[in-house]
Amino acid sequence: MFKRGSGAAGDGFARILANTGWLLGGKGVGAVLSLAYLAIVTRTLGVADFGRFALVLSAANVIKALVSFDSWQIVVRYGQPHLAANDGDALNRVLRFCILIDLASAVAGGGIAAAIILFFGRALELGPGMGWQVWLFCMVMMITIRSSPTGILRLFDRFDSAAFAETMIPVGRMIGALVALALMPGITGFLIAWGFAELLCALSYWWLAFRVGRGRIGDWRAGRALDARAENPGIIGFLTATNLQTSLSSIGQQVAVLIVGAFVGPTGAGLYRLANQLANSLTKISSLLSRSIFVELSRTSSHGREALGALFRRTNRLALVVGAVIIGLILMIGHPLLGLIAGREFLPAYPLLLMLGVAACIDLIGVSYRPLLMATDRAGLSLRISFVSTLLLLGLQSALLPLYGTQGAAMANIAASLAGFTMMGLASRRAVTSGG
Repeated sequence: MFKRGSGAAGDGFARILANTGWLLGGKGVGAVLSLAYLAIVTRTLGVADFGRFALVLSAANVIKALVSFDSWQIVVRYGQPHLAANDGDALNRVLRFCILIDLASAVAGGGIAAAIILFFGRALELGPGMGWQVWLFCMVMMITIRSSPTGILRLFDRFDSAAFAETMIPVGRMIGALVALALMPGITGFLIAWGFAELLCALSYWWLAFRVGRGRIGDWRAGRALDARAENPGIIGFLTATNLQTSLSSIGQQVAVLIVGAFVGPTGAGLYRLANQLANSLTKISSLLSRSIFVELSRTSSHGREALGALFRRTNRLALVVGAVIIGLILMIGHPLLGLIAGREFLPAYPLLLMLGVAACIDLIGVSYRPLLMATDRAGLSLRISFVSTLLLLGLQSALLPLYGTQGAAMANIAASLAGFTMMGLASRRAVTSGG
């Protein structure tokens, strides 16, 4: 039993490394390009206009996070049994069910975006005539939700294809930023560039998903999509938990920018977003590991507690080493990197970069916790912990911002990350010891 579990864990860990390697390859290209287009945007717009641009992006991302579902997790979690049973039609119904959810999300997001622009446009300091442009950008963000095709690629272990599709965002932004710089060097031009990149990425995902799934995802006319609810017990609860959890974690970060903007204005919001974006770029491996880990933990949970625990411990050790290395990189190259990319006027963001980088590395070290809870049918527990962490983040930001400005907001990130790490860690260890 022990040997079989260890073998399953070893195979799963090897696949995690391989799949993360593919994702990192794509993100490596993206990281280089993101530094270039970020330099173009910050130097073209300046601190104040970049702050307004950041507020628009954050508002759009808040709406997208609020209404979208991590349906790729549903495709992986409930598609695997159908794939193993060679039941392509049942898998297709799961996929169509997720597509319906994504379409409904897009419609809901468009309505929410219109309401926010109508009632809070002045608070965002959009300026005259910007409302329609921002709404159209939000709609592009909604219709390019690509979670369902992502699930197909991950279900079939085609992380290489997913990595290629993902590179279309930095490639599209780079192309768009250069065109905007030449023809329309303002907020509107860069919004068009970012929207173009989202469309390019979504089209790439769907094309690759259809190509990979051809002949293996069943008949598109086999039964009704809503039949997936009865065929997959627990799918609605899992769907709700993943939506709320994704919304909480994403909204916590994006609303943070809006809160900073409300307290200190667009300039402070721009500095905060730039530092947050650079910190997240340096810790991007966290989200990449999380995606690979969830797929493998979902598989390994059927091999018993020993295999699950062994894989969990290996991923924890890997995350700890990577987190320590990234903190060292932030300390060594963070300040010169900030000046090189954005210019001297953005150097006041360095303390924010340092603190937000530490918070992101804490999340990185605990990267296997949430996938473990999701893979062992403890999505509700994971959701409750995410809710507490997000509430703590926003509450601390509201309390510390008036006292310490943007640095208070960054301190709140560290405290919330530590709290979430502790709660997720305790829950995950309990899940392993009590069996998958």
